[in-house]
Amino acid sequence: MTRRILFLLAASALGAAAQPVPEQFFGHRMGADKSTLEWAKVVGYFKQLDAASPRVQVVEFGKSTEGRPLIAAYISSPATLGRLEQYRQIQKRLADPRKLSSAETAKLIAEGKTIVLITCSIHATEVASSHAAIEYAHRLATSSDPAVRNILDNTIVILAPSINPDGLEMVTSWYRKTLGTPYEGTSPPELYQKYTGHDNNRDWYIFSQAETRAVVSQLHNRWHPQIVYDLHQMGPTAARIWVPPYMDPIEPNVDPLIIQQANMLGATMAADLTASGRQGVAVNAMYDFWTPARHYQSYHGGIRILTESASVRIATAVNIRADQLSTTSQGYSARERTWNHIEPWTGGPWRLRDIVDDQLVAMQSLLTVAADRRAAFLRNFHAMLARAASRTSPAAFVLPLSQADPGAARHLLETLAFGAVEIERATAEFTAQGKQYPAGSYVVRMTQPFSAFAKTLLEKQNYPDLRLYPGGPPKRPYDVTAHTLPLLMGVEADQVISELAARTEPARTFAFTAPPAAAARLAASDSTSWREVNAAWKSGRAVYRNLTTGEFLIGRAQAGFQALRKPRVGLYRSFVPSMDEGWTRWILEQFNWDYSSVPNARIRQGRLGDSFDVIVFPDQAPQTIHNGYRQGSMPAEYLGGLGPEGAAALKEFAESGGKLVFLNASSEYAIEQLGVAARNILAGVASRDFYCPGSLLNVSIDPASPLALGLPREFSVWMESSPAFEAAGAARGIVTYKSAGVLASGWLLGEKHVAGKSALVDAALGRGRAILFGFRPQYRAQSYLTLKMLFNALAH
Repeated sequence: MTRRILFLLAASALGAAAQPVPEQFFGHRMGADKSTLEWAKVVGYFKQLDAASPRVQVVEFGKSTEGRPLIAAYISSPATLGRLEQYRQIQKRLADPRKLSSAETAKLIAEGKTIVLITCSIHATEVASSHAAIEYAHRLATSSDPAVRNILDNTIVILAPSINPDGLEMVTSWYRKTLGTPYEGTSPPELYQKYTGHDNNRDWYIFSQAETRAVVSQLHNRWHPQIVYDLHQMGPTAARIWVPPYMDPIEPNVDPLIIQQANMLGATMAADLTASGRQGVAVNAMYDFWTPARHYQSYHGGIRILTESASVRIATAVNIRADQLSTTSQGYSARERTWNHIEPWTGGPWRLRDIVDDQLVAMQSLLTVAADRRAAFLRNFHAMLARAASRTSPAAFVLPLSQADPGAARHLLETLAFGAVEIERATAEFTAQGKQYPAGSYVVRMTQPFSAFAKTLLEKQNYPDLRLYPGGPPKRPYDVTAHTLPLLMGVEADQVISELAARTEPARTFAFTAPPAAAARLAASDSTSWREVNAAWKSGRAVYRNLTTGEFLIGRAQAGFQALRKPRVGLYRSFVPSMDEGWTRWILEQFNWDYSSVPNARIRQGRLGDSFDVIVFPDQAPQTIHNGYRQGSMPAEYLGGLGPEGAAALKEFAESGGKLVFLNASSEYAIEQLGVAARNILAGVASRDFYCPGSLLNVSIDPASPLALGLPREFSVWMESSPAFEAAGAARGIVTYKSAGVLASGWLLGEKHVAGKSALVDAALGRGRAILFGFRPQYRAQSYLTLKMLFNALAH
């Protein structure tokens, strides 16, 4: 097979003269040094390929955040493409084993094709896969090689040449602007997805962004691919390419067959890469399989195959000496020969074309297996979903009709439903595990094909305590360790272990009731109340708030209510892109807040009180806020941070009555530069003693604080590389970690270091205030419960 792959890479094409050849269309070979792609031209190429080849159908399946077309090329034999809807229906039927007999299943497996979705360049600085997609699409469209015929006859390839075209266009523009300057190959000084930047690949269960929603609704949920191949790049000093198997831990709701088939595909890809003469192939290192934020399809019967290739400087070649290769990556050393890195690369020049060559071999290898084992992939797909649909423990999750935050509860169910989870509504009162639920409560049964997705998002996580060696430091997760939506959103969702006897019907819409409140008042606990408050401000209507209950009134006052003035909100925006800044922008816009981005120059200018009542600093390192980009790292107009001038202006603003809100790491800027009377007690604590890589921790809040309006007395906050405080002088702790049982979901090492310490500090600065959040209250658009604390901070 590997000889066939090598032959194919050099094979002449059948009818190539009638097809748009990439080199001729773009004016350069794919992956040529210093070559970048314009999205409009990529779209134009695929449209021409569609027009010229009966093996290719290109569809626009949505729009990006900034309005660019999202496209996918369906590639298969002409006979298959002529009956595309029939094959989609086969997939749809196989995805619900409850409705199939054994005979029907066997017939569908015999008729169906392996569906393989290939997604490229979600991270826009990782440009190689878009080049590889163009070249590989041309090969599939034109080659007469039997290996290609086998792929076309047995698979349907859905190839998305970029699922972040806005970022691809931005990176291309920046690269060309800096070409030939000292800054050639740098990343743009802004997020390469408008709101999330690199976090766009952490959106696969909350579905906040336009691109995510389009890919999930139009590709994943319509086609239920057996395999999803997601191409990425990593640092330039790592292995040349990483392929599965993944490292431990494996999230427990992922079916074993997902992992075993990923192991098989990855091992075959590694063998074919080595057989093709490619060095530096690593497996079973660096990347684990825990968070569903990156693995949507793995909870829907599909295998997620990730590859990570060593990067260049966008499209500029690098030269890596052997002694520069990494020795600190988990699970292997890029300099050493081990079973999972059997033939190290020894250094030298590394080009964009090298990445493309590796990715072409990997694509061909994967699709060859997908074609050769067509029946097995379909059979296993059906078997995994049949297992999920026969799950008996737990039996279900129940969301009671009455919720403290009806808006968050509705959003949680809308999120599950978007992920193809079936949700029912009780038509009569029922009892489960001794608790009575009224009619109208919502039930998520586990006897459904995609129950794994619902279960992992509704239950608490118990991440294993893995160490590099016995008694040694923790084995760092690749990403975060918790994803419990009820805790993040402040929603009551009860797990029912035993069989559930409740009369239900499919839920068409989702509506919850709030705790009793007087007529015309908006509940403080309902996160959606803030949308109405901001809408009222925008329309010029007056807003009033009861500072005891937190309830809102719009348009007229009542006894016990005070006028709530619309705040002038500023959001700090460094030239050093911050994903948290992007998430904060997105959240403010979703809840109708008016705000202004505040750059370094505006803060250094001073007189901030003329324009703002409150300024928010997103999660960003204090040295980055203070210093920004340093001399020589970027063009002059992007250099520097706030510096001493900015710190002085912020002090003057606060001391004159302004409010400063700091999120997570930026809180340390307030301590270091503004003199807030607090101390980060985790500063200098070694990771072997304290480690919290993205978990939910239990806290309590001082109910006398205005920040507590609308929140329960006890809840969970998101801690991820966060500070914890001891307050002194004019500062006081408002949110405090529990004295015991701190971990709510995920993983926490060294509980004693934070037990009883402050997670949020409210400090007086002259006539103003500084509020230090030791967590991210708007975490990745998920933490609806603590959002209300952020909004309270803005408005009071």
